[in-house]
Amino acid sequence: MRHVLVLGGTTEGRALAAELVPAGHRVTSSLAGRVARPRLPAGEVRIGGFGGPAGLADWLRAEDVDAVVDATHPFAAGISRNAALAAADTDVPLLVLRRPGFTRVEGDRWLPVPSLAAAADLVPRHGERVFLTTGRQSVAAFAHLDGLHFVARSVDPPEPPLPPSFEVLLDRGPFTVEGEEALLRRHRIDVVVTKDSGGAATAAKLTAARELRLPVIIVERPPVPEGVPVVPDVPGALRWLEQLR
Repeated sequence: MRHVLVLGGTTEGRALAAELVPAGHRVTSSLAGRVARPRLPAGEVRIGGFGGPAGLADWLRAEDVDAVVDATHPFAAGISRNAALAAADTDVPLLVLRRPGFTRVEGDRWLPVPSLAAAADLVPRHGERVFLTTGRQSVAAFAHLDGLHFVARSVDPPEPPLPPSFEVLLDRGPFTVEGEEALLRRHRIDVVVTKDSGGAATAAKLTAARELRLPVIIVERPPVPEGVPVVPDVPGALRWLEQLR
């Protein structure tokens, strides 16, 4: 039996825990605690940070962790960086389980940008009504924009600062193309702003935007820490863990 630390409350993290626990492994899934009612994975669960890379390294030693799988959200760059530093400090093998990004197809009107700040700079050039799906902690990047109306969707309510003209839709995917098209029409959306998070649960908005010929400002992913192996799916993570024997 191995002790595997799975970082992140993503769909991939839950699926990996669901494979490892019945196989007899001890699995601890670490959730950031940013969602009020997270979907809990199989096995043990801890919520909250470790206290930076040094705190995580101490926890890995104290709990006799055999391997770490970073299955956090593709934009959780801080914990990914901390995990890489802690794994290097403790010689615990580390893998990044990262779903592929969205795939651009003919007809998409994507406007890639490197950051939320760059997205905020670009938004006013593409209309007055904005559908914002960058996560509740990202809304503050758009709070200074006057003259625009933002419709933001998130699992939990965003915290201030918020744009002057703002409404929130509390919802959790998966979403359908038909539902997303209806939402974009109902709110008379001119431009969509999102992150390249990948995954099927939220991809429908991109198809809907393509069908309606709407521009999509898409924030590019931060890079994975250098030297850390990456797999795109749970079977790849299981093969990596098997090879550690």
